[in-house]
Amino acid sequence: MVVAGPLGNSACVSSHATPFYPPKNFSNPAALGRGLPFLPARVSYPMSANAASLYERLGGVYSIAAVVEDFIDRIMDNPELNANPQVNEAHHRVSRAGFKYLVTEMVCWATGGPQQYTGKTMRESHEHLAITEREWQVFMADFRATLDKFQVPAAEQGELFAIVESTKGDIVLPVAQAS
Repeated sequence: MVVAGPLGNSACVSSHATPFYPPKNFSNPAALGRGLPFLPARVSYPMSANAASLYERLGGVYSIAAVVEDFIDRIMDNPELNANPQVNEAHHRVSRAGFKYLVTEMVCWATGGPQQYTGKTMRESHEHLAITEREWQVFMADFRATLDKFQVPAAEQGELFAIVESTKGDIVLPVAQAS
């Protein structure tokens, strides 16, 4: 049986399995925690028996992986991002599959899932790329386009954008260095 998940993707399940998808109208006043300085902020939730984590509201690892796959393809093929020679070289040096795995792992961890991020810090993986504010904005537009494609609800998009924004200081060059 194929069912549509909350992110608009389909998941195959056996005819006797019941997938878990939180109700679409579920609302959770989650507060962002302060992540480690080198990783994105991790979402923290009040201790409540019926409070679903962002990870759960996004549909778990399979839904997150589908969104990450689209997003990574989008940014790795974006000519505006690849106009930066360092970014272009990095996009052609790394394995797409490996990159998608690490980003999926990170998103799952940052949204309250059980996964542990095993990749490099944001600073380590981006400091040599000379990423500018303009490139950051292109990256964020691609992120929004992917979330919109998968019909991620506005509340969850807001939480995801806050997580991604928490990494900006380790990814984007300060204005003085960018010129």
